[in-house]
Amino acid sequence: MSGLERKVTQMTRSGASLRVGVIGAGRVGSVLAAALRSAGHEIVAVAGESDASRRRAAALLPGVPVEKPTAVARQADLLVLTVPDDMLANVANMLSASGAIRSGQLVLHTSGRHGLGVLSEAAAVGARTIAMHPAMTFTGTEVDLPRLLGCVFGVTAGADEREVAHDLVADLGGSPMWVPEERRALYHAALAHGANHLVTLVAQAREMLSAVAADDPAQAGYDPADTLRPLLTAALDNALHDGDAALTGPMVRGDAGTVEAHLQEVAAVAPHTLPSYVALAGDTLDRVVTDGRVLPIRAAKIRRLLEAAVAGPLASGATRLAAVVRREQR
Repeated sequence: MSGLERKVTQMTRSGASLRVGVIGAGRVGSVLAAALRSAGHEIVAVAGESDASRRRAAALLPGVPVEKPTAVARQADLLVLTVPDDMLANVANMLSASGAIRSGQLVLHTSGRHGLGVLSEAAAVGARTIAMHPAMTFTGTEVDLPRLLGCVFGVTAGADEREVAHDLVADLGGSPMWVPEERRALYHAALAHGANHLVTLVAQAREMLSAVAADDPAQAGYDPADTLRPLLTAALDNALHDGDAALTGPMVRGDAGTVEAHLQEVAAVAPHTLPSYVALAGDTLDRVVTDGRVLPIRAAKIRRLLEAAVAGPLASGATRLAAVVRREQR
C-alpha cells in the first residue's frame, strides 16, 4: 500500500476531510464540489475551460482556484472527473501518462454510461477508481444542493473501494445503487429513456395543447403547463408506485374509435409527433393485453389503426420500418 493510499484509507475510515480536485466545473462538477465542501472536504482546485464553468465555480465555490487539469490532479487525494462521456477516457489517460494521477489516489468519475474500464490507465498506475453517477438532472446552481438529499447514485467499484464509495455518497446526502460493470450502459439507458424522453413527450403534449388554443382569442396567453401539471404529476406518482396498473385512457378501455380520432388529428395538426404517439400507443397496448385488461380481438383492431397510421403518406421511413419490426415480433 502506497503512502497516499494509506492516508486516504485512514482519512475515510476516520471521517476526516479529503483534499478534492474537480476537473470539469460544469453543472454536475460544481454542484458536487460544493456539496463535498459542505460535508467538510477541502476543495483544493477545479478545472473549467468555459466562461460558464468559471462563473459556476465563482458562485458555488468562492475562493477555490481555477487551474489546469494537471495542476488540479496533482494536488488532490480525491480527483473527481465530471467531463463529457466522450472525453473521459482521453482526460484520464492524459493525466495518468503525465504522472498527475498516481498510486493510491482516489479517481472518481460521474458518467452514467461508463464504469471502471474507462479509468483503466489510471488503475494501471495504481489509482483507486470509482464510477459514481448521480441519478438527477442538474441546473448547475445552488438549487441543486438540497436535491442531492436522498438522490440515488449508480456506483461501480471494486471490493476495496466499496467502503469509501459508500462514504462519499453518504457525504453527498445520497444512497448507492451498486451497478455491475457490464450493466452500466443499461443503467444509463433506463435513466435517459425515463427522463430525457419524458421531456420530449411533455414538449409534444404542450405543442398539441397550444394548437388547440391557438385560434381562440379568449385564450391568449394560455399556458399548456396549467393543464398538464396536475395530470402529469398524478400520472408520474401513480406510475412510480403502481407500475402498469396506473395506466388509464383509451388503450385500457379498448376504445378504438377514440384512438382513430387521435391519429387523424395528430397527423393533421402535429405530424412530427405521430411516430412517438404510435410507438408508445403500441407498447401501451401490448401491456394491457398481456395483463388481460383488453381482449385480443379488441386489441387487433387498434393495432390495425396504428399500423395504418405509420404506413400512410405522413409517416417516415423509419416509422414504417418500426411498424414492420413490431409486426414481425408478434
